[in-house]
Amino acid sequence: MSEPLPLSILDLAHIPEGSTPRESLEASVALAQGADELGYRRIWYAEHHNMATIASSATSVLIAHIAAHTRRIRLGAGGVMLPNHAPLTIAEQFGTLETLHPGRIDLGLGRAPGSDQKTMRALRRDPASADTFPDDVVELKGYLTGNSVIDGVDATPGKGTGVPLYILGSSLFGAGLAAALGLPYSFASHFAPGALEEAVALYRREFTPSEQLSEPYVIAGVNVTAAKTSEEAQEQAQQARRRMAAQLLARGRTLTPEEADAALASPAGRHIDQMRTYSAVGDPGEVAAYLDDFAAHAQADELIVALQAGDDEARLRSMRLTAEATGNA
Repeated sequence: MSEPLPLSILDLAHIPEGSTPRESLEASVALAQGADELGYRRIWYAEHHNMATIASSATSVLIAHIAAHTRRIRLGAGGVMLPNHAPLTIAEQFGTLETLHPGRIDLGLGRAPGSDQKTMRALRRDPASADTFPDDVVELKGYLTGNSVIDGVDATPGKGTGVPLYILGSSLFGAGLAAALGLPYSFASHFAPGALEEAVALYRREFTPSEQLSEPYVIAGVNVTAAKTSEEAQEQAQQARRRMAAQLLARGRTLTPEEADAALASPAGRHIDQMRTYSAVGDPGEVAAYLDDFAAHAQADELIVALQAGDDEARLRSMRLTAEATGNA
């Protein structure tokens, strides 16, 4: 009997309405501890800035805290927006994490700002910094492998830790870069599904083996809402859609369910459903069947799920039901 496809989790450390960042981060600890026991491969945290509903802005700090409260599960960035940072700084941060928690740290890298134009200025980010992303990845890799491309500059901690790098993307650019550098590729199909098939095909076709990776490795993102019944799952998914409407269409302003549904019925709201094209919603059997079909469609070696649920308890149940239904628990 073949092994089940590895499952991982993307946790945005969402701050629900009426909650606090501390409560959100405590919920992330509980989620990670549950995932650790259930056999999920990894949890990644995304770098976002100036967003009142997301608490994962200081990604490396959050990873350190979660690592101290879990035992086995891999933890990492999904991802660090490298143009926001000096490669040496990220090498030192993740080198420190790997030194403290050996064999458990990942470093996913993206080139998007993770913010708006005003926030980019607050981060002191040059608008053209994304243009140097490929060179910055090479520089970062050099620090972590002990082969610095800048003579006389090393990361301490970091040098020789070999923290594995992953390229994150939603376009052909990231696919091509991951292939050229021989790195794993994670596609953000949970919110940007458009180029999934073309990007994965390009990555697999052009992949060049490296010291880190001998064969192409694809991680694909997918939204998941699992509940005991299909009806319950559909209601939880609708609550998640309403939250997205408030976040993206009302700039975080509180919307009544009726207002959110009206926003979702608008042309802009239909874009939210397009973003959520790849979503497994249903009872455990329905979710497992969807994930099996999606993995084949995406030519994925691993799935990373964004759990969409009504509240923290529902999210924990969804995580457990998904792991059990797919044979990962």
